[in-house]
Amino acid sequence: MPSDVTEASEGVEEAENVHYEETEEDDNVSPTDLSEMLKEGTKESHDRAENTQFVKDFLKGRIKKELFKLATVALYYTYSALEEEMDCNKDHPAFAPLYFPLELHRKEALAKDMEYFYGENWKEKIQCSEATRCYVDRIHHVGQYEPELLVAHAYTRYMGDLSGGQILKKVAQRALKLPSTGEGIQFYVFDNISNAQQFKQFYRARINALDLDKKAKERIVEEANKAFEFNMQVFDELDKIGALLTEEAQDGGLPVHDGKGDLHKCPYYATKLGKGDPGCPYHIGMAMLKQPTMQFVLAACIALAAGIATWYVM
Repeated sequence: MPSDVTEASEGVEEAENVHYEETEEDDNVSPTDLSEMLKEGTKESHDRAENTQFVKDFLKGRIKKELFKLATVALYYTYSALEEEMDCNKDHPAFAPLYFPLELHRKEALAKDMEYFYGENWKEKIQCSEATRCYVDRIHHVGQYEPELLVAHAYTRYMGDLSGGQILKKVAQRALKLPSTGEGIQFYVFDNISNAQQFKQFYRARINALDLDKKAKERIVEEANKAFEFNMQVFDELDKIGALLTEEAQDGGLPVHDGKGDLHKCPYYATKLGKGDPGCPYHIGMAMLKQPTMQFVLAACIALAAGIATWYVM
C-alpha cells in the first residue's frame, strides 16, 4: 500500500483532495486473498440477486415510484443498522482498516432522499418491513457478537453501490423523471470519492491486509452469501408489493378496481398496505347485496320505479 494514498476520513478537510491510487492488479491477486475469496465465493449469489424480477425490471426502467420509495426506505433501515454497528466497531482490529465514514456512509444521504419523497416529517411516515427487519436484526447480531463478519456486509453493500448502483442511479433518474440536480438519488452519490474504481481497488487491498486465518475468511464469505440472501428477500417482498400497486396509485391517483379477484389484490387494500380499513368499496357493496333484507329492499325499489314509469307513459 503506497504511503501517499490518503488514509480514511481522519484529517481530510476537502473531499476533492482525496485520491486513491490503484493498489492491486488482477494478475497479482492470490486465490487465498479475502477479496478474491469473496468475489468467487459469492458469484452465484451475485448472479441470482441480479436476476431477481425486481432488479431486472429496475434495470429496464420498469420501476414504479411508490416501489422505488419503499426500496429506499428499506435501504435507510439497512444502512442505519450497518453504520451504527460499524461506528461501534471502528476500533476492532478485524474491521478498523475498513472504516471510512466520510467516503462510504449512506445514512445521511438516504435521509435526504426520505425528505424529498416523504416530506419533512418523513420519519413518521415510514416503517421497517418484515424482510428488512430480518436483515437489520442480523446486522445488529453480527456487530454485537461477531464483529469480524461486518466485513461481509460492508463489502456486499458498498462495493455494490460503487459498481452496479451507479447504473441504477441513472435508470431511476430517467425512469422516474427525477430532478437533474440529484434529489431522490443522493444514496447513489459518493461526493467524497474522486475515483470509484481506484477506491474499490484500495478497499480490496485493505480487506486482503486483514489479519485473519483461513477459517475466519471462510466464515466471512459465508456471511456475504447470507447478505445477498437477505437482499433477495427484500427484493421478493418488493415484488409482491409492486404486484398490488397500479400505475395510477404510484403517482397519487385514485386506483381503479374491476371488482374481480381476491380482496387482497384490491388496490384500495394495497394502498393501505396493512394499515387502517382494508375494505374495498366494490366488495363491501357486493357483500351487502347478498343480505336478504337488502335484496328485499332493492326489489321493492325496482318495483316502485317500474310502477312510476308505467304510470308516466300511460
